[in-house]
Parts: sequence; C-alpha cells; structure tokens
Amino acid sequence: MTLPNKRLLNLAGALACAGMMTFALYSQHVLLLDPCPLCILQRIAVIALGVTFLLAAIHGPQKAGAWVYAILCGLFAAFGAAVAGWHVRLQNLPADEVPSCGPGLEYMVENFPLSDVLGMVLKGSGECAEVSWSFLGLTMPTWVLISVLTLGTFAIWNNLRR
Repeated sequence: MTLPNKRLLNLAGALACAGMMTFALYSQHVLLLDPCPLCILQRIAVIALGVTFLLAAIHGPQKAGAWVYAILCGLFAAFGAAVAGWHVRLQNLPADEVPSCGPGLEYMVENFPLSDVLGMVLKGSGECAEVSWSFLGLTMPTWVLISVLTLGTFAIWNNLRR
C-alpha cells in the first residue's frame, strides 16, 4: 500500500484547519458564542497552520523546503497548543483563583502597545475561564489542543517522510 503524495496530504491538513475555522465561525455567528482573547489567538494559530499546509500543498517542496514547512507547521501548532493549554488551565481553576474579567481584545489593541496586549491576553481573564460549550465532555479549547497537536505532528511526519 502506498501513501498519497505529500501535496495531497498537505491539502488535507489545510482542509482540516479550514474545517476548524468554519466551526469556530459557526459557533460565533450561529451559536452566538463570542470568542475570548485566548480563543482569538488559537484561531490565529489554526489559520497560520492552515496557510502553511496550503503553501506546502501548492509548492510541493523537496528536501530543504520540506524542512521549512515542517518547522513552520510545528511552530504554529506549538503556539496554538500552548495557548489552548493555558486556556484549558484557566477553565479548570478553582472559582476563587479565576482572574477578573478585563477589557475586550479590540479595546486592548486600540489602546495599548502590542507587547502589553499580548501580556494581558496571555494572563487570561474571567471570560476565558468560562465554559460555554463542550462535546463528549471536552471544552472547545481542549479540542483545539488535541487538534493542533495532531495536525502539527502530522505536518512534521508528512513533510519529512521519504
């Protein structure tokens, strides 16, 4: 049995990321679940991962290029996993340790330097600790964590295989 070529599997990775973003937008606009700042950072990571998958599918790189795409996918997946992991941690804090709610991301971006915004977002807030959706007992950030770790591992394997 032969595996599909790298381009086709990179396209499958891009489609998986597009599916994740489609569900995120469905959750926001149909289920009316507004994303918190950590959710937005996770979306950025998934989009970056998807674009990298798509570029690898279009480019069909050989040796050195395959390493570049594998590393980029790994980095974007690691960033997404770190943010999602932090989000899961916030959701599982005892009620008395949950940080207070802060300003929205749009307000922060408009009124603070980017370095301060990142610090405030990564600190988390009460809205990030709120669990408003789950499937099979796992929250959305948990599913993002599982998905980006799986896709990142898949990207590295696919682009570095012979």
